[in-house]
Amino acid sequence: MTEALTQKLSDSKAARWTALVIVSLTMMAGYFFTDVMSPLEPLLTEHPSVSGLGLGWSSDEYGFFSGAYGYFNVFLLLLFFGGIILDKIGIRFTGILSTVLMFGGALIKFWAVSQNFDGSVTLPLGIGTYSIQVLWAVLGFAIYGVGCEIAGITVSKVIVKWFTGHELALAMGLQVALARIGTAATLAVSLPFAKACGGVHYAVGLGAAMLCAGMLAFLVYCVMDKKLDASSSAVTGDEEEGFKFADLTTLFLNRGFWYVAVLCLMFYAGVFPFLKFATKLMVFKYHVDADLAGLIPAMLPFGTIFLTPFFGGIYDKYGKGATLMIIGSALLTLVHVLFALPFDSWILAVCVMVILGIAFGLVPSAMWPSVPKIIPMKLLGTAYALIFYIQNIGLALVPVWIGKVNQANTDATGAIDYTEAMTIFAGFGLVAIVISLLLLWEDKRKGYGLELPNIKHEDKA
Repeated sequence: MTEALTQKLSDSKAARWTALVIVSLTMMAGYFFTDVMSPLEPLLTEHPSVSGLGLGWSSDEYGFFSGAYGYFNVFLLLLFFGGIILDKIGIRFTGILSTVLMFGGALIKFWAVSQNFDGSVTLPLGIGTYSIQVLWAVLGFAIYGVGCEIAGITVSKVIVKWFTGHELALAMGLQVALARIGTAATLAVSLPFAKACGGVHYAVGLGAAMLCAGMLAFLVYCVMDKKLDASSSAVTGDEEEGFKFADLTTLFLNRGFWYVAVLCLMFYAGVFPFLKFATKLMVFKYHVDADLAGLIPAMLPFGTIFLTPFFGGIYDKYGKGATLMIIGSALLTLVHVLFALPFDSWILAVCVMVILGIAFGLVPSAMWPSVPKIIPMKLLGTAYALIFYIQNIGLALVPVWIGKVNQANTDATGAIDYTEAMTIFAGFGLVAIVISLLLLWEDKRKGYGLELPNIKHEDKA
C-alpha cells in the first residue's frame, strides 16, 4: 500500500508504454488520412473521360486543396487557441474535441469527392477560381486539419506527461514511427485501392473509417489519464501548477523557443508539401509507372519507422540533440538539390528518398523532445500549439505556391518541369541549417541541455 502511494502510474513501464501505443493508434489513423489524397493526384487531375475515375482538377486546384489542411489553423488561429484550451482545461477534453473534429472533417471531404458538382466560384483577393467540389473538399480538409493538429499537440503533451525523466525521445520517436506507418500505408495503397474499388471516394472513406477507430482509441486512453492524475496527486499531495495568460510573456520572449519554431517551419515545409507532389514527380521526371509511383515516396515514412526511434534512443542516452538537427537539415538540403538536377534515373530517385528518410528521422527525433527542455510543463501545450501553428503556415501556403509553380512549368503535353519547385524546397533546407546552428549557440548560452541525455535515472518498474 505504501508503494502505491509513492509511485505515479507513469513510473510503471507497462503503463506508460501502453498509454503510448493507444494514443499512437489515434495519430496513425490521422497520418493515414492526412496524405490519403497525395497518391491520388494523377486521378484527381485526370479528365473524367479518360478512365471514368478522374475528377478533372487542375494542378492549381490540387495545390489549393492540399494547402487547406492549415487554412483554419493559420488564418483563424484555431491551433493557437487549441493549445490554450489544452493547458487550461486538460488533455482529456482537448483530445476528445480534436478527434471529433478530425472525423467530422473527414466525412465532409468524403461527401465532396463522392458527389458531382456543377459550376465554380471565384474567390476574392486574387486567390483564384475553383470548382464547387474542390471548395467542399477544402472545407472538410480544413476542419480535419484543425482537429489533427490539436490532436498532435495533445499527444505530444501526453508523452511528456508520461515519459519525462524516462525514455522521452525514444517514446516520441516511436509515436512518430507508428504514425509514419499510416503515412506509408496511404502512399502505398491509396491509388491502387481507389482504382480497384472504382473511385477516389473509396480511399477517402477508408481513411474516415480509420479515424473513427482512432477516436474510440483515445476514449480508452482517457481512462488511463484519469488514473495517472489520481496517482500523481497521491504522490505529490497537490495539483500541477495551472496555466495563466501572464505566462505567455515568458514563452514569447524565449529565443530558443523561436529557433525551434522556425526550424520546424523550414524543415517540414521541405518534407510534407514535397510528399504531396512526389508521386507525380516520380511519374513525370523519373518515368515510374503510375500504379507503382507511390511506393517510392512511401519509402520515406517506412524509413523513419526505424530511424526516428533509433535516433531518439541516441538522444536519450547520449544527448547531442542540436547536433542531430544540424545534420538532418543538411541532408534535407542535399536531397532537394539532387532532385533538382537533370537526372531521370528511378534508381537515383530511390537513393535520394533513402537520404531524405534519414533526415526525416534525425530532426523530429531531436526537435520535439527538446521543447520540454526549453519550456515548462504548464506552458507546453501552448508552446507546441505555436510551433504547430507556425508549421501550418508552411503546410498551408507552400503547396499552393508549388501548385502554381508546377502549373507555370507545365508544357503543352502536360509534362511538368520540377526544377524550380525542387530549388524552392532546397532553399527551405538551407534556412533550416542556419537556424539549427543558431539553436546550438543559444543552448550553449542558456544551458537548456539540448546536448545532454534525457534519461535521468535507471527505471526500476
